[in-house]
Amino acid sequence: MSTTTTEPGTEEPAPRSRFTFPSALTVLAIVTVAVWLLAFLVPPGAYDRNDKGAPVQGSYHRVPDDQSFVDRLNDLFLAPVNGLYGVQDTESGQVGPDLTGELYGSAGVFLFVLAIGAFITVVFATGALDRGIGRLAHRLRERGALLIAGVMVVFSVLGTVEGFAEETLGFYGLIVPLMLALGYDRMTAVGAIILGAGIGVLCSTVNPFATGVASSAADISLGDGIVLRFAMWLVLTAVTVAYVIRYARRVQKDPERSLSGFLPGDRDGAAAEQSGEVPELTGLHKAILVVVALVFAFMIFSVVPWSSALTGDADADPYGFELGWSFPQLAALFLCAAVLVGLVARMGEQKLSSTVIQGAADFISPALVIVLARGVTVIMNNSRITDTVLHSIEGVVKGTSSALFAVIVFLVNLPLAFLIPSTSGHATLAMPILAPLADFAGVSRSVVVTAWAAASGWMNLWVPTTAVTIGGVALAKVGYDKYLRFVWPLLAILFVLICGFVAVGAAVT
Repeated sequence: MSTTTTEPGTEEPAPRSRFTFPSALTVLAIVTVAVWLLAFLVPPGAYDRNDKGAPVQGSYHRVPDDQSFVDRLNDLFLAPVNGLYGVQDTESGQVGPDLTGELYGSAGVFLFVLAIGAFITVVFATGALDRGIGRLAHRLRERGALLIAGVMVVFSVLGTVEGFAEETLGFYGLIVPLMLALGYDRMTAVGAIILGAGIGVLCSTVNPFATGVASSAADISLGDGIVLRFAMWLVLTAVTVAYVIRYARRVQKDPERSLSGFLPGDRDGAAAEQSGEVPELTGLHKAILVVVALVFAFMIFSVVPWSSALTGDADADPYGFELGWSFPQLAALFLCAAVLVGLVARMGEQKLSSTVIQGAADFISPALVIVLARGVTVIMNNSRITDTVLHSIEGVVKGTSSALFAVIVFLVNLPLAFLIPSTSGHATLAMPILAPLADFAGVSRSVVVTAWAAASGWMNLWVPTTAVTIGGVALAKVGYDKYLRFVWPLLAILFVLICGFVAVGAAVT
């Protein structure tokens, strides 16, 4: 072994910094420039459209390129602006901020993300949700399997209705000591938290950040396909809960079989005392939890196409009680709900106002991701290469069965989910291309949304580019490599189940 010395007065070279994967905003900025450059090489083309605006299979044809270099440069410069409030001209199909026609930008979704961010932040500021989950864990502390199932189901419900993921990072300080006190290991806590919330996001029934954004980009209702996603959620949640409980019981019976091992003090019983120190759930907190539950229940009621869901006929006339709400109404709902929760919690005008502003600020990142991703589609639209790209993919899936088509959509989205961990950005970028393919395959667009959400959720259960996974294992003091050993059999099971569900969903639509 050799050693090196440093002469006096000289400085040691700074260690090379390790590569870190760029943020979703950076990735999309790179994608924007790459697509802009690609548009110079891809020939423009167009499909004929039917009465609903969907492309007609087999009608693709080349169109003249009438954009100058200055026009293209202007599209690149205005891409984020057009992604927010660009308007599509009814005659030319071009998108610009000063044209006349229909809104093409994602202003509605942008405001909705800020509104629900404000609502979620106000709810967390009351402490009601934290205490509610804490009380549940405390009451079930002597029934280990039921505790694991209860925590996972609650997290899964929150994941499927509102994308509860990053918020789970605050629960490791409570769940890890509880699991250790019951004779389990740290991996059990990791599995209950990451997989509980993750499986809910994977089967996003009405998750606004996943299914909501994807449905908007696919030009369908948020409630379309909810029956298939709900069935997936029931089955996949049950399988995941059973998987974690099976591992936990194995470790409790034989600690030597723990994949994470035990740190000094993990098994000395000290955690048992900590598990009793859980703040009481007051009547005010219970009232806030009731309000939150009612708000999300009403959101589900307002977006579900009940006539189609109950009759199975996609073209059924809506019932009189159906609201058919979309993002503008939902944004207003969550803004009003944030104020209502603040009033119930007696937060006061100053605190409520600052909390709403802070909540919107905290969610500006995913909102901007949506805008940038939409800006990419504007560049493709104005250069008229969207249909050309669609035509090239049409050739790949042409002649495939509807079931195989749905599986292919799931597989295609796996690498995209790795490159763009943001579900909102991934959906906004991919759906304008993938959704019309469903029309060619004779499959409901909702199946494409479901397959996309499943691909994004499956990847986010393990990829190192997600803060939920990396941050979770770090907080629990569990090695990432050990987590991969723990989760890979479940990933294989979920992979097969997802393919089965999307294939059946495509076949019956």
